[in-house]
Amino acid sequence: MADKITIELLDIQAWKGPLTFQFEIAPEKLTLESAGMDAGDIRLNPTEKTALVSLGKADKVDLEKVRRVGGAIAKWLSKNRVAECGVDLVSFSESSLSLKSIVEALVEGVLLGVFTFNKYKSGSEETTTRVTLLTDDDHIQSLKTVVERTTILAESVNLSRDWAHEPPNVINPVTLAERVQKLAQEVGLRCVVLDDKQLAEMGAGAIVAVGKGSATPARLIVLEYSGKSNEKPVALIGKSITFDTGGYSIKTGEGMVGMKYDKSGGMTVIATLVAAARLGLKTPLVGVIAAAENMISGGAYRPNDIVKALNGKTIEIISADAEGRLVLSDALAYAQKTYQPRSMVDLATLTGGVVIALGSVRAGLMANSDALAEALAASGERTFERLWRLPLDDEYFELIKGDDSDMKNSGARKAHPIIGGIFLKQFVSDDIPWAHIDIAGVADTDKDLPYCPKGATGFGVRLLLDYLQTLE
Repeated sequence: MADKITIELLDIQAWKGPLTFQFEIAPEKLTLESAGMDAGDIRLNPTEKTALVSLGKADKVDLEKVRRVGGAIAKWLSKNRVAECGVDLVSFSESSLSLKSIVEALVEGVLLGVFTFNKYKSGSEETTTRVTLLTDDDHIQSLKTVVERTTILAESVNLSRDWAHEPPNVINPVTLAERVQKLAQEVGLRCVVLDDKQLAEMGAGAIVAVGKGSATPARLIVLEYSGKSNEKPVALIGKSITFDTGGYSIKTGEGMVGMKYDKSGGMTVIATLVAAARLGLKTPLVGVIAAAENMISGGAYRPNDIVKALNGKTIEIISADAEGRLVLSDALAYAQKTYQPRSMVDLATLTGGVVIALGSVRAGLMANSDALAEALAASGERTFERLWRLPLDDEYFELIKGDDSDMKNSGARKAHPIIGGIFLKQFVSDDIPWAHIDIAGVADTDKDLPYCPKGATGFGVRLLLDYLQTLE
């Protein structure tokens, strides 16, 4: 099975390769359900030297359809064990899309669609397919940069997916910190790791409490990217619960399976910082990854415990399974206190409530800033990592107002995803634009998607990079 694709550019007149993909923009819609696509989007009809890809009607062709085409091509190449092929970009000429945007979307789809996680399968071997994009000679030079940058973006998404897939006996808070330190050195990021003793000394009692039940205690992992401007940094904060049993509010056995993906928010932040460094973005960035393992032991935190967060606020534990907001509370307070960022965005697989509300189509968005919320939502539409804004009125705090503490970490089932957001809001100053993205419904998938196999999706990397590039 092909699990690596390299992409090159070539003048179409010079192509002598064994197989060429051509695109048909037709008046009728043609189907290819076997390619894993929605019926009506694509058809692949391989002949001896040509595979025909149908995009349907010209007025219905958009960039998401092009991404899905790329994913279908990657699957087809893998299934048929093709070592080399060409992709005819000239046959896109009837589309109203720009050539640059077509190449970006196509390369994204191909490189995201080829992702596999099979390192723990015996007998698995890496094979490589060379894909050559064929265009007029005068376009090649201008498209080289597009291909290079889009390749970095896709590789970063796949890094996020790869690390999210890693099992909890391989990645825990301590080994994650070690991995990030090594990766940071490779790509030129500064990395600081705060251990549980340092966190306790500084007063970060919420994240420390979550990690107490595990043999591998909590870590706060901080990545810094200096950028190319004197602006204050944008802070990206990620929840990284490397495994979540639910603690003393224990999950069911079925509910515990897949909890390795509870670190997905942090993996998105790591991958975004890596991409920013490799792309040389202008905007300075800080990534704060709150890593803990929520386990059960004699030292584990309990319902009715009261803990004090880094900003001095006290929290009564109602549910030990509402641990993500606890680790994020200290991470948000740390980012704000240490860096005074121009804005903050956190990503977390935070609530089952957002899955009930939005399913696996959109992530939930809550924010204290309309401008930031609108900018992130626009990036979500462009990248097809779509968001839906939920309210965050102050009255929702009444649902978690404390009796013996400043607040509770959980409440009733009412407004479940919003409770998570209003809790986090207590750790953010009103004068700092902040957004919370609840990715619980979109961080992983239980079925193959057009350019993502079953498992971790890497949701948020493309969205955040698009947003960050709008700041330049």
